[in-house]
Amino acid sequence: MDPINEAHVSEPGLLVVDVAAADDATALAFQQLLAERWATATAERTTRDAGEPGVRLRCYLDLRQPISPAAPDEALPPVSAAASP
Repeated sequence: MDPINEAHVSEPGLLVVDVAAADDATALAFQQLLAERWATATAERTTRDAGEPGVRLRCYLDLRQPISPAAPDEALPPVSAAASP
C-alpha cells in the first residue's frame, strides 16, 4: 500500500484504515460496516499484492462526523455470525 498522507491524519478523529481480508466480499463488507457509522471515504475496489495472500483495501474515516450512531444497547454481531453467508 502507498504511504499514509499526513493530511489524512492531520487532526484528532481522522483515521486511515488498512484492511487485509481473504476476499473482496469480506473487505468490502467490513468497509460498509464502517461507512454505516461514520463519514467514510470508501474504496471502490480492493487490491492484490503479488506473492501475498488475500486482498487489501484502504479507507479513510472521520470520527468527528457520525452518520448513524449506534444505539447504546446495540452491539456488533460476533465475528462468526458476521462471516456466515
